[in-house]
Amino acid sequence: MAFVIRTLRHPQPVMDLRALQDRTFSLGCYFSFMAGVGIFATIYLTPLYLGSVRGFSALEIGLAVFSTGLFQVMSIPFYSWLANRVDLRWLLMAGLIGFAVSMYSFVPITMTGGGPVAAPAGVSRTGAAVCRRANGDPDAGQPAARTPEVGLRLFNLMRNLGGAIGIALCGTVLNDRTNLHYNRLADHLNNANLAMSDFVQRSAANFATQGISPDAAQTAALKNLSALALREARTQAFSDAFYLIMMGFLLAAMLVPLMKKPPAH
Repeated sequence: MAFVIRTLRHPQPVMDLRALQDRTFSLGCYFSFMAGVGIFATIYLTPLYLGSVRGFSALEIGLAVFSTGLFQVMSIPFYSWLANRVDLRWLLMAGLIGFAVSMYSFVPITMTGGGPVAAPAGVSRTGAAVCRRANGDPDAGQPAARTPEVGLRLFNLMRNLGGAIGIALCGTVLNDRTNLHYNRLADHLNNANLAMSDFVQRSAANFATQGISPDAAQTAALKNLSALALREARTQAFSDAFYLIMMGFLLAAMLVPLMKKPPAH
């Protein structure tokens, strides 16, 4: 709060927040914030999901994440070609919607799969790159073209802030929603659930064949059941996190028409 007050009163502030009075520039800062959320939060979520739920090794996770960068590299010449032919606002909107669609493809994930990972993750990285470049282009009609230092500082600040808040928010969602889903699953795991009883009995029988006492076998079977429930709860929590990011990008896409039209070339 003290920083904001001093910034608004100082004649030459380090970070001129008065530039946010311009509607287009404020929207641009918000889009930069969302780009930070998308880039950093997905980099955090994807390897964590692949390792903790899908059981990928470090090498497999690295290859999956590395392949997403190829999509981003291939999008650079395509963006450069479109930037001279299409209104940058619609290019920005396409990037936001593309990212939202890629997040939606992660929503039906399961413990064993739910679809390919590299392609949706690559689309998300491409969408975030297009958003960042289209939003930071001086031709987008933002005051950053007239005050480049102010625009660059605020845009970088908002992108980094978005990354920090995005990662923290996703971590909170994973923790809280895992507990919520685990408790909901536990409510249905009782003696009245025939499928659960059959699973516990078969697991206990398998442990008993290994020379374990009946009581220890029953305990081990219940631990297996608890581990499976926790794994499923984590999977659903990851789905919730991806869904939350998707909604944020859809909201950002709906705000793009509020930006001023870029000047004609």
